[in-house]
Amino acid sequence: MMPDLASSIDRYGADLILAVGGALIGALFGFLAFRSRFCLRAAVIEFWHGKFGEKLAVWLLAFSTAVVLVQALVVSGWLDVSSARQLANRGSMSGALIGGLLFGAGMIMTRGCASRLLVLSAGGNLRALLSGLVFAVTAQASLSGALAPLRLSLSALWTVEGGSTRDLLALMGMGSWEGLAFGFLWLTVAIFFGRRVTYRPWMWVGAAGTGLSVALAWWFTYEVSQAGFDVVQIQGLTFSGPSAEWLMRVLSQPAPPIGFDFGLLPGVFVGAFLAAWRGGELKLEGFNNSRSMARYICGAMAMGFGSMLAGGCAVGAGMTGGAIFSLTAWLALVGMWIGGGLMDRLIDEPVHTLQVPQQAPLVVQMEP
Repeated sequence: MMPDLASSIDRYGADLILAVGGALIGALFGFLAFRSRFCLRAAVIEFWHGKFGEKLAVWLLAFSTAVVLVQALVVSGWLDVSSARQLANRGSMSGALIGGLLFGAGMIMTRGCASRLLVLSAGGNLRALLSGLVFAVTAQASLSGALAPLRLSLSALWTVEGGSTRDLLALMGMGSWEGLAFGFLWLTVAIFFGRRVTYRPWMWVGAAGTGLSVALAWWFTYEVSQAGFDVVQIQGLTFSGPSAEWLMRVLSQPAPPIGFDFGLLPGVFVGAFLAAWRGGELKLEGFNNSRSMARYICGAMAMGFGSMLAGGCAVGAGMTGGAIFSLTAWLALVGMWIGGGLMDRLIDEPVHTLQVPQQAPLVVQMEP
């Protein structure tokens, strides 16, 4: 247990401690995600185009680092994820698959997943800012608004009980040691291929640090849950739920109680802003035309609904849930990769095919 954590909780309350921790971990994630160019959408495109480039290496390094660190914490006894909602609660297999497909398609249309939109917004990208707002509105509508009935009906098509039936390692007759070995295997693959495409220091530091942020979120919330007397839900990094929460915090009263999610989003924004400022990359970017705006809005809506249906975004379901081997999280992650690949082939590949470079005009020199 962290030293003096119990006394800090007694003095300031668990909610405030969680909010401060969320802000600090969020700032770390935002800074490193910006500098490493961490983006699931870019990794998906490289994968489906048969290219193992830097973007795919960054995602694999971040994901495998998260798996290794989270499973190492579990093996060492410093973390118990059995009460995490991704494992303990009843889950939806249909929601994970359909939601993952929709989210993957949406992130191609907005050119970034939920976390990437927030990170880009901090650097002055107005396209990402608008898309993030639409994402938050749609997520809230899917949680408890006009889209909630549709979400519930799709989620009910195929469900699975919580506990061992939602634990991918338990279903395969394995435990945390095997999960740790799996993480090291993927980490080795990521390092091997990463060294073949780039030696850029921020790629390595930023990607590994992004995975570290996921593990820190699990560990910190677990420590708070053990140090105080209040009931605290352990959690990792996610951006769909916090986005919807912040929307309601701005638009309605009374505001939801503060907690880890309260500090997370502002922390990510500040961290990404500092990274953009330090790197000289602060600049305002807008839409090129109305067609581009329509594409981003539709994609953000697909991501907002898909994330709530799948139980999380690319980070919340893909990395956070994937690191604890939640069955539905892995299914959602597979859906994101498939949905992203199909949408890229549908709307972007034809454009690339048509953009054939024009040949220089033939010049014939006449002899005098």
